[in-house]
Amino acid sequence: MRGITNTAMACVTAGALCCGAWLLRGGTGHDAPPQPSAAQAHTRSESGSGFEESEVPPAVPALPPSPPRRVRIPSIRVNAPLTGLGLTSTGSLDVPPATEENLVGWYEAGTTPGERGTAIVAGHVDTADGPAVFYRLGALTRGARVEVERRDGAVALFSVDAVEVYDARAFPDEKVYGAADRPELRLITCGGGYSRQTGYRGNVVVFAHLTGVRPARGR
Repeated sequence: MRGITNTAMACVTAGALCCGAWLLRGGTGHDAPPQPSAAQAHTRSESGSGFEESEVPPAVPALPPSPPRRVRIPSIRVNAPLTGLGLTSTGSLDVPPATEENLVGWYEAGTTPGERGTAIVAGHVDTADGPAVFYRLGALTRGARVEVERRDGAVALFSVDAVEVYDARAFPDEKVYGAADRPELRLITCGGGYSRQTGYRGNVVVFAHLTGVRPARGR
């Protein structure tokens, strides 16, 4: 299983939390993006160990590695191509171009979506011109479907386990980016309120796991 090392995890965190700096340059001229409610956060099981995920389907076996091509989230009308993201010269994760409102990036040095482990996907909440691809990410609810079309032709189907928002100063690196024993997905954008002085104060994070696969046509 490919995972994100502690060093790379720190780089991904820095890159994700810097997305707001791109957005700050243009300011905002529209309503604030929706933020997840407490009802969509992870909930502890009665035993106090682990998380209760009875509202979503069980996980299915992992897929072999294959780069993603497109992500679709029907409930919030996302249908966007995916581009690979590397690290900048300063060691942080790069982000999609600030002018590309309908482009999502994935950390291509890590796990591919559908493979065993934690795959990282990030997108802008807005651009200087208005809402962008992940503007409504905070409106997702537990059980929502996320589809990732892969280069091998298969479509990995993920179900949302939780949607949470974190302050930039208390971002839980291990919880978000830590290795997983099953195929998991994280969708990340800026959120947590906005200040013209500092930009977005944190990040919205969607936690999801693989619950189905549509095989490639002709296979």
